Amino acid sequence: MRVLLRNPRREVEVPGPTTVGALLARLDCNPESVLVIVGDELVTHDAVLADDASVEIRPVISGGAGDADTAPGTRS
Repeated sequence: MRVLLRNPRREVEVPGPTTVGALLARLDCNPESVLVIVGDELVTHDAVLADDASVEIRPVISGGAGDADTAPGTRS
């Protein structure tokens, strides 16, 4: 399967079929810090990936809402 990893961007070939969890372990990715996408669908760690799958692994990015007492575009 073709696996596209983001941040840094790289592409690798991995034999399948395999589960998402096994793929992440093989690539030394922390399963709690990435999203795994096949086609346009987010898949869970127990999903089975076919040998011909195209998989994208993206890091989870979170941001805070900031200070709730400060209006957007202003400084306190």
